[in-house]
Amino acid sequence: MSDSSDDAPDPTASGAPAGRDEIADDTGADRHEYDPDAAHAFPDERLNEVLARLTSDEEVTTYLEAQNVNPVARKGYNDHGAKHVEIVRDRALRLYDLLKSGGVEFNGARQQGLDEADEPVIVALAATLHDIGHVVHRHDHPYYSIPLAADLLDDLLPSFYGVADRVRVKAEVLHAILCHHTEEQPLTLEAGVVRIADGLDMERGRSRVPYEEGGRGINTVSSQAIERVSLREGDETPVQVVIRMNNAAGVYQVDSLLKAKIDGSLLEDRIRTVAINTHSDGTDGNGSIVDRIEL
Repeated sequence: MSDSSDDAPDPTASGAPAGRDEIADDTGADRHEYDPDAAHAFPDERLNEVLARLTSDEEVTTYLEAQNVNPVARKGYNDHGAKHVEIVRDRALRLYDLLKSGGVEFNGARQQGLDEADEPVIVALAATLHDIGHVVHRHDHPYYSIPLAADLLDDLLPSFYGVADRVRVKAEVLHAILCHHTEEQPLTLEAGVVRIADGLDMERGRSRVPYEEGGRGINTVSSQAIERVSLREGDETPVQVVIRMNNAAGVYQVDSLLKAKIDGSLLEDRIRTVAINTHSDGTDGNGSIVDRIEL
């Protein structure tokens, strides 16, 4: 699931020019879409079979549409529907791929006696079903997601697993769904990946932090400040998250949401986050300033 723009050198790295145009022109990774035909650092055949069924299942796709009504139409929050799920799943698989490439050993499937090939299946299923509890209510939605996802998994998993393995896969998926909520502690790296991926859906106003409709408070300003989020191989860690923003208010978005997702994820030492703020210096010459902030 490699993206050439992610593998390119970071133009803001020390020793390299860090001009405004160079950062702005690096636009090839607005999304990291999972490509089943690409080479991955993990066995992907089982994942690809499950994804083909998952993304075409009428009940699942209807849930992804219906779960957006309460948060968006009734509560005035940001998108939590099919688009959000697609982004979270893609980024979760991208994050998982980078971690596997970096030699990180996952524990969820292994401790259940499952195969390595089941790790990305758990990640993808949890990322897809993590927010369906919104059909009940925005408040406490992770807890409502558990019984709803369990029913869907009971229908889906028998096509791919025998009784014992589908019980174990289901258990790991439900754990990851619950632990995308920052109030719960992930016990597996698979769950940590889903938790972090949920926080990475913040580009161009797709903030996960609720905002006041029409307001100009810090939530609204900060959500509009995030231009792009990139996931790439790091120099000192398996993963580097690069967040580009056009206003320092975006730091609030990163620090109040993403940091909370990374903390307690079991992946804190394997992910390095760099936030880059590119803005004008306010002079008549409209000169550019680049602030590099590591969180």
